[in-house]
Amino acid sequence: MAKINKVLIANRGEIAVRVIRSCRHLGIKTVAVYSKVDVSMPHVLLADESVCIGEAASSESYLVIEKIIQAAKKTGADAIHPGYGFLSENAVFAQKCNDEGIIFIGPRPDAINAMGDKTKARELMEANGVPLPPGTATALKDIAEAEEIANRIGYPVMIKAAAGGGGKGMRIVYKKEDFTASIRTARSEAKSAFGDDRVYVEKYLENPRHIEFQIIADNHGNVVHLYDRECSVQRRHQKVIEEAPSPFLDDDLRARMAAVAVKAAQSCNYTGAGTVEFLADKHRNFYFLEMNTRLQVEHPVTEFITGLDLVALQLHVAEGKKLPFVQDDINKQGHAIECRICAEDPEENFMPSTGFLKRFSIPSGIGVRVDAGIDAGQNVTINYDPLLAKLITYGSNRDEAIRRMKIALEEYAIDGCKTTIPFCHFAMEHPVFQSGQYDTHFIGQYYKPADAEKDNKTAHLASAVLFEALHGNGNGTASASTEVSQSNSALGSDSGWWKNRR
Repeated sequence: MAKINKVLIANRGEIAVRVIRSCRHLGIKTVAVYSKVDVSMPHVLLADESVCIGEAASSESYLVIEKIIQAAKKTGADAIHPGYGFLSENAVFAQKCNDEGIIFIGPRPDAINAMGDKTKARELMEANGVPLPPGTATALKDIAEAEEIANRIGYPVMIKAAAGGGGKGMRIVYKKEDFTASIRTARSEAKSAFGDDRVYVEKYLENPRHIEFQIIADNHGNVVHLYDRECSVQRRHQKVIEEAPSPFLDDDLRARMAAVAVKAAQSCNYTGAGTVEFLADKHRNFYFLEMNTRLQVEHPVTEFITGLDLVALQLHVAEGKKLPFVQDDINKQGHAIECRICAEDPEENFMPSTGFLKRFSIPSGIGVRVDAGIDAGQNVTINYDPLLAKLITYGSNRDEAIRRMKIALEEYAIDGCKTTIPFCHFAMEHPVFQSGQYDTHFIGQYYKPADAEKDNKTAHLASAVLFEALHGNGNGTASASTEVSQSNSALGSDSGWWKNRR
């Protein structure tokens, strides 16, 4: 077993801040890396040390393995936490850390390889009896083969990038005459995004629910699940709102899916935190979608309902220690919802929005948590992912969590760019979302830009009135880094380093 004394966070924004919080609670020193445009970002200011690793383009900074390794050596960091995105699921990076004697806080390279390649993952799951949607287990050789398979399983079908994720290289095809063009487009997009144009085809499930299970595993053969999350509110196959537990699952289906999730992790000798994702159809059949070999953006909702600190657990496992609990020790309680606060314009098909943040005032209160990676007085650019912050609310039940989220969204005040706040407020007010009977088509079926504009005006007026009442005629700015510290101060407790007070 190896003691971790200093962690370099190979990431930026809210996830870098999040990792620093747990490290500080555990008495572990931290190192931030940053591009030149990120010099004043909260994660840089919060870390014990920081190292500039290049220009704004991620291809010249956050994605350059050699620069990350050099920064770790320069500062004496004995471990690297990759966060999510960037190099988090890069087996070459994980292996390089191992070769340099640096602990990679994540799974072993072979597990990343096994699950990172979607066709390899399908083959492995098929061999282990994990249910898969009808389709190809291997990458397609040519369009003729693809068309034959599509005709056999029936339209609609989904074309997916073999090396992909995040909705890139993915196309839904509803009729045969659109198939060839969709294959070419998916291949081109996959090549651009991942340097790999291999694609595969599977049956597209109508009215699907996107449900995932959080797992954590140690190096001693222990694998447990931390229950489920519902991630069906999506635009461009990317999540916007998540909640835990899923309102779709009953106890029997939850138990069956959890057992399969644990089996999937065991099949590749997984270690660390990971997520097994499923699609469930309206008939309550479920199928393996993919496994993400990293921490997820939406992990806070799991922390709320289980009372566990997932980053602290990642560090614990990375040191070679056994999990401090068994499956029967883990209980879920209450309900949590996360809204991704992204720099996007919901009135213009969620297109990216940029600008100078004149105000970034976050909500607070019982059962409210904000994980933010930016502050007032900073610029939102197109260089990186548009995620500014995550707003999470917790309640004793789903209705209470929704009520707290509506209030928190009304309190959130951001001036300088468009955000997804109006859409999130629309969703919280919509009867279909409130009923829990929604699927991945929620945005396409129910959302109209005019609704966001109406909600935006109402929410903006409410937040302006509240802000004026609280702050008088001040300059209207609030420190995200300061307020996030207050929101996240509950991470950890004296009664157990792995616990996260609700």
